Amino acid sequence: MTRVYLVDDHALVREGLRAVLEAAGMTVVGEAGQAGVALDEIAARLPDVVLLDLSLPDRSGLDLLAQLAQRKLPVRALVLTVSERAWHVAEAVRLGALGYVLKGAPAAEVVKAIREVQNGRNHFGEGLVAAAAASGDPIAALSTRERQIMRMVVAGMSSAAIAEELYLSPKTVDTYRSRLMAKLGVHDLANLVRAAVRLGVIDADQA
Repeated sequence: MTRVYLVDDHALVREGLRAVLEAAGMTVVGEAGQAGVALDEIAARLPDVVLLDLSLPDRSGLDLLAQLAQRKLPVRALVLTVSERAWHVAEAVRLGALGYVLKGAPAAEVVKAIREVQNGRNHFGEGLVAAAAASGDPIAALSTRERQIMRMVVAGMSSAAIAEELYLSPKTVDTYRSRLMAKLGVHDLANLVRAAVRLGVIDADQA
């Protein structure tokens, strides 16, 4: 029986997904509305598939994917989100997601995607295959750690807060920050945020 863990900040969405998956003969072994809670529970319960949204209140779902990969947990990930931006799809795949489906897809497609991901196969919603292969964007030049710190900086976190979260020194965070800004050709926070909006890392209303 397929064991699934749900990560979405809307309880109503989680309830709907649980009903759909249980009707399909799957077992929901846990759920969370925040990435931090999800990470510890996933490590403890080791589901077959983690079904996660990218928009979470405490950190990006992309950060959760990165942490799952860093811990080398034997779980497979499927993204279910509203964003169809090429950067989000490509970054999710780079961080280990085997599938990417848009919210609003039929329930049958979500169930099919989970089964394919569980068996180690890729599944992308309509029109997302090309986005998954996106390359040549400026962010591609950033390292995994630089991408992670960029997301945290543009989310408004200070160097001290980032350092505490990532177990780094504030000086090391500042070094990463300066390096990634140089790679993107920006010289201050305001222009970094504008670049993040332009490249689709964050929405304009988040800036």
